[in-house]
Amino acid sequence: MKKYPILFDYSKRLYEESKRNPKLVFTDDIEANNLVKDLKNYPHAFVLACCMDRQYKSEKCWMIPYRIKEIIGSFDINELGKISQEEYIRIFDEHNLHRLKKDMPIYFHSAVQLILNKYNGDASLIWTDNPSSSTVVCNFLEFKGIGVKIATMATNILAREFNVPMSDMFAIDISPDTHVRRVLSRMGITPDNPSNEQIIYAAKALYPEYPGIYDYSIWKIGRELCLPDKPKCEECIVKSECKYYNEHKM
Repeated sequence: MKKYPILFDYSKRLYEESKRNPKLVFTDDIEANNLVKDLKNYPHAFVLACCMDRQYKSEKCWMIPYRIKEIIGSFDINELGKISQEEYIRIFDEHNLHRLKKDMPIYFHSAVQLILNKYNGDASLIWTDNPSSSTVVCNFLEFKGIGVKIATMATNILAREFNVPMSDMFAIDISPDTHVRRVLSRMGITPDNPSNEQIIYAAKALYPEYPGIYDYSIWKIGRELCLPDKPKCEECIVKSECKYYNEHKM
């Protein structure tokens, strides 16, 4: 596969910046954000937020642990475990916590029970003791409703933003997000309208040691510059490597 050195250097720079100075902004609410990034005292808050992060605005998904804390008056994992699935269904519905009101309370309850039963209430055991990236991804995949996209996203956040040590980064893939799909196809790295598998394996081909290094950089380009209509090509750092730009530039 053709190499894209400017894209790689940009991706590496963003990754190193995140490692040195992690921003860790999952939601604009300061208290909610502090809860989900407190891996020392509430590692389950991060895990439960990841379980909620789909088919809804991400910022609202990451608010859910804090909203639950406000509603029940605690976020102790044992207290969360005392609440029945039926009660979680009522809470999610009454407080409009997620668009998927039927599925998400079931996933939330199931995740709490898995953390209690498999990890003795300590969700940080999902990623402790310098595991391989494959181990962490596999651990996340055990949670009901979590697929490869969320599992790799969670693992990548832990490695990139929280500096959680892992023995390798091979299994941390790029997430086939809408923005990522658009940038990769326009650059010519994948065909037009690529499948999720084409996106994942294109990133693997570019940098097999850590395919997920491209995740944030390409998402950022797609969200800020490579817009669906009227892309801001002249402002893009990778324009010289982009098939779309080189075919459309004046």
